[in-house]
Amino acid sequence: MGIGDRKIQSWLSDALLVIAAPVLAYYLARQILTRLDPDSGAKAEAHQKAIQASQRLQSIFSNHERDEEDDHAYDSEEDERGAYRERPRKQDLNLTAYEQTIAMEVVSPRDIPVTFDDIGGLDNIIEELRESVIYPLTMPHLYANHSSLLTAPSGVLLYGPPGCGKTMLAKALARESGACFINLHISTLTEKWYGDSNKLVAAVFSLARKLQPTIVFIDEIDAVLGQRRSGEHEASGMVKAEFMTHWDGLASSTTEGGSQRICILGATNRIQDIDEAILRRMPKKFPISLPNAAQRRQIFELTLRDTKIDGRLLRNAEPSFNINTLVKISAGMSGSDIKEACRDAAMVPVREYIKTAKASGKSMNRSIKGDAVRGLQTDDFFNRNAGVKQLQVNEPDEAGSAGSGSTEDVEDFGDVEEVVDPQRR
Repeated sequence: MGIGDRKIQSWLSDALLVIAAPVLAYYLARQILTRLDPDSGAKAEAHQKAIQASQRLQSIFSNHERDEEDDHAYDSEEDERGAYRERPRKQDLNLTAYEQTIAMEVVSPRDIPVTFDDIGGLDNIIEELRESVIYPLTMPHLYANHSSLLTAPSGVLLYGPPGCGKTMLAKALARESGACFINLHISTLTEKWYGDSNKLVAAVFSLARKLQPTIVFIDEIDAVLGQRRSGEHEASGMVKAEFMTHWDGLASSTTEGGSQRICILGATNRIQDIDEAILRRMPKKFPISLPNAAQRRQIFELTLRDTKIDGRLLRNAEPSFNINTLVKISAGMSGSDIKEACRDAAMVPVREYIKTAKASGKSMNRSIKGDAVRGLQTDDFFNRNAGVKQLQVNEPDEAGSAGSGSTEDVEDFGDVEEVVDPQRR
């Protein structure tokens, strides 16, 4: 028995060596080839990018999968109409290397904290965006039986002076539309290799078709799709041509796939620099101008909704905080200017309390109480380092600037005469 056991053990050890030797040789050869492969780093980076792109799209597909049971009864009716097509499931979505780069620009609506309720003074534009963009993209069956003309526009342009809420509207549109939102940056389309920028542009539309309904947002669109000139670089002209071809070209609508539900949303304050062919592809244009008196009041109320206001009366029976005064002196200011003026003014009561606490010798860590800080007053907007700087900068020149041609000229707005010099008060 002892001799038999030793023979079995010898056979087992020989068998293990025979099996282990090729396995070890395989892994050793693989490690050597990996180190010798000059493209190993690029392959590892591409694999990592694919994982990140998959994780980026995970939230979008998971949100739609939760709603599948609720929409199951309605899907059959939509399929009969042929007006609505579901997005592919995550496991059925195959992305190319260029589409994976664009997928990193996909924004999850839940990550955006801005809604339409946070935007003041643009109610008419918000309602028209809902009717002309959101509803036709996300619920095409509402319009299919009525008329074939009632489809989502191929492009929407928001233009106007800086700081008037164009980008904020785009954020809210991404949050509330429910459509896939691609925030396309200029740097994403810029590649050093010849022809790669064109392939990235093609990947924008191919990925958008896979994820449709899709909104592609381009901020400062005049820098990407500006007017074509004879002296511009060849690569820039090719990118513009590629963009227009996929946007509204021969293959943008097919019999098999139907019309693509892709909307290009652009924002600019230099509409005159955009190419005419691009403007033709953006039939919906919304001017976002400087706010009038009613809009400024709404912006003030919205900006100061969470700010402590001083409700006391002055000796002349005037309220300590008078929003009517602020509305009058802020003529010619943009929404961003009003927000910064409110931010500077809100710092004045805190600054006063800190100075008082330091003068009395109190400890700044333990004795500071937020409830002890007084509320915001109208005079805080004219205090040192407060919002008066913004008001003075935006006060129109009495000599006028009618010949400047700037989009920020305040003579185009009806309440310029309301401007009051804060130093005369």
